[in-house]
Amino acid sequence: MNPHLNLLQPYPFQRLRDLFEGITPNPDFAPVNLSIGEPKHATPEIITQALRENLAGLASYPTTIGVPALRVAINEWLQRRYQIPALNIDKAILPVNGSREALFAFAQAVVDTSVSAQPVVISPNPFYQIYEGAAFLAGATPYFINTTPENDYVMDLSQVPVEILKRTQLVFVCSPGNPSGKVMDLQAWKTLFELSDRYGFVIASDECYSEIYFDELNPPVGALQAAHQLGRDFSRVVMFSSLSKRSNVPGMRSGFVAGDATIVEKFALYRTYHGCAMNPAVQAASIVAWNDEAHVKQNRSLYSEKFNTVTPLLKQVWSHTQLPDAAFYLWIHTQKDDTAVAIQLYRDLNITVLPGSFLAREAHGINPGAGFIRMALVASTEETIAAAHRIVEHLK
Repeated sequence: MNPHLNLLQPYPFQRLRDLFEGITPNPDFAPVNLSIGEPKHATPEIITQALRENLAGLASYPTTIGVPALRVAINEWLQRRYQIPALNIDKAILPVNGSREALFAFAQAVVDTSVSAQPVVISPNPFYQIYEGAAFLAGATPYFINTTPENDYVMDLSQVPVEILKRTQLVFVCSPGNPSGKVMDLQAWKTLFELSDRYGFVIASDECYSEIYFDELNPPVGALQAAHQLGRDFSRVVMFSSLSKRSNVPGMRSGFVAGDATIVEKFALYRTYHGCAMNPAVQAASIVAWNDEAHVKQNRSLYSEKFNTVTPLLKQVWSHTQLPDAAFYLWIHTQKDDTAVAIQLYRDLNITVLPGSFLAREAHGINPGAGFIRMALVASTEETIAAAHRIVEHLK
């Protein structure tokens, strides 16, 4: 077996199951699961209809790069959303089966152990666990940058030693961030791009939460948009996006990568051998989804209602509760043992949240997730608000 598999840690939700083993939740309350970032809003009918109408496509093998109409739809969405020039749909855009598998596979395609015996992949900490697993299985060493209240949850690459930057081949960034919801501003992008120019690393920008935000006039800036605004091309920059959160279709497994045409072309070659072509019916439904914004705006309004109601409620018992820039998580500094808080909420109130320490690693002397809990406000509005009231009444 690949020895790098031994480096993988149990996934956070396995750790959560182990934490709750032998604990019976309070049967007086209906269960509310706020631990997993799985959208629960209804899938728009225009998407399910497109799936039904295109099931005949299952009779054909799909191509790795997808049908041209899908790449055109993605290209046009990128232009509308980020005000960037049109990309080459044959070289710079690649449909993928959700951003998760693409983020993992990307590291396998990018990391080059022939030029460095100890390549480095930089990741925020806390982080989406795929980043670490992707680094290990590519034969690289993860280097974590702690994102904390003290640095406003921003990746500060100035703290990275030069000898690490010289070995860095890939940097994962997540904006809006998981779990903090922090959005990188133009200055943060500028700093990252300049370091990429100096040290030659590739930037993998995970933007799967980009369409869940609370100010319709100020959507989060994306990597390609930032590069364009700064007068740059897209060299060494690849963004990852997904319909899962935007359109409430996590089971459809539909997303895309776009950016540096040279890198995307090589990644497409890798995926041809990997066998990751998208289901033809899913491609047809994805075209419909990328071409429609009405359902996305309605989706944001549901999240806005929940966040605007729940945030001030929870602030009564956890004073550090604050509205994130974007995404659908509350990242709450309880200032108590996060596993104990999770157990208490599960045991006493039948509410499941994720301990922050499960999303982070010990780095630079601390676990930056310790004392935090992550609450995914993905349940229905009624369930989410009821859970918040339940917490406030109990903890008060």
